[in-house]
Amino acid sequence: MTHAPRRRYALVGAGARAGLFVRALTTDHADVAELVALADTNPARIAVHNARLRGLGASPVPAYDAADFAEMLKRERVDVALVTTVDRYHDDYIVAALEAGCDAITEKPMTVDAAGCRRILDARARSGRTVRVTFNYRYNPLHEAVKRILASGEIGEIGSVHFEWLLDVRHGADYFRRWHRDKANSGGLLVHKASHHFDLVNWWLDDAPSEVFAAGRLFFYGDAGRKHGYARDYERAHEAPGAAGDPFALSLKDEPALKELYLDAEHHDGYLRDQNVFAPGVSIEDDMAVLVRYSGGASMSYHLTAYAPWEGYRLMVNGSKGRLELEVVESDHVAPSAAGAVKGEPGAAATAERGSARLLVRPYWAPPREVTVEGYSRGGHGGADVRMLADLLAPEGAKDPLGRGATEKDGARALLTGLAANESLRTGTAVRVKDVLDLEEIR
Repeated sequence: MTHAPRRRYALVGAGARAGLFVRALTTDHADVAELVALADTNPARIAVHNARLRGLGASPVPAYDAADFAEMLKRERVDVALVTTVDRYHDDYIVAALEAGCDAITEKPMTVDAAGCRRILDARARSGRTVRVTFNYRYNPLHEAVKRILASGEIGEIGSVHFEWLLDVRHGADYFRRWHRDKANSGGLLVHKASHHFDLVNWWLDDAPSEVFAAGRLFFYGDAGRKHGYARDYERAHEAPGAAGDPFALSLKDEPALKELYLDAEHHDGYLRDQNVFAPGVSIEDDMAVLVRYSGGASMSYHLTAYAPWEGYRLMVNGSKGRLELEVVESDHVAPSAAGAVKGEPGAAATAERGSARLLVRPYWAPPREVTVEGYSRGGHGGADVRMLADLLAPEGAKDPLGRGATEKDGARALLTGLAANESLRTGTAVRVKDVLDLEEIR
């Protein structure tokens, strides 16, 4: 039997998230995939990942400056480019990969503005290559169960959705320490974080957003922290006397993985991973409410809070035959020993933290039915990361009856919900999604 050659992958953006793909390509999926190069603006971060490759028993791969991305694709005969850079640059690398004849896999969000989104869609149409967006929450067994129940018609035609997402003061705070705090880099949490959630609803409903209204503000972090009594006067936590004992301060020297990727690498580019979450310069919101109307007539009320005492989410779907309810508690509190740390696996930082998940179907004129879901775990985004990687890196032609693999059109629909919400925040009015970017005009 002749086996298909392994597909050749190169990765640009050698930060923390890159490690997930480096490990997968080198270990679990090495039979069908091969990592052949790494690119970044910071050579120290590439060196860290090459050292980790050696630790996995693999050989280091060629290192490239990100400015030489196109040359890397050609020289290393790359089949697929993996994009894990700062969000604002995603479209540059995706388009370059497509124009070089490569497929692309990108971290969410696909990009941060409508112009970049159009560039990607146009390049994909011209090139005929594929774009996949890593919406890993589609692969969470709980979310797969929701998809099956809604598609079965058990609760009937969908009338409305309520979706509340809580980021605790460990995980939520981390977006205000790093490059995400600048909306130009991330699009704000309605693009960077909520694109996950908007994509889930699009997928669950098999629908697309048509109109968006939003209200939000910076309530807790940034300068607002002074009003609430949390702010301390330091720029970044490392070696700052004012950061001692601050539960919002990140100590990079005590986080080995982050120390080598960021603290030991910052002399190359000046990037500070441990900024004060209450320091000036925050241009994103931390409390956001969004109302979405979908093309099929359903509506969604959505709320994202980035300063909650516990982490998790609640979903309620109202239908013509009943109601679906999902509640997930990823961590029921932030343990004192975990304050000031970055979010790792839920519950890993302190055994005192607890989690739970419950999925209910509430039909008319009958008791609620609790749905047992196999395969869910509190780690790895509910067990989703492993399943997503198996799908992303599977040989071409593998079947996926749930349609979990997200394309550039899926990436665009999720992005445009967030972009329309941002425009609504700016104007105070409802925004038609097609006025941000009309996907019907792009073939």
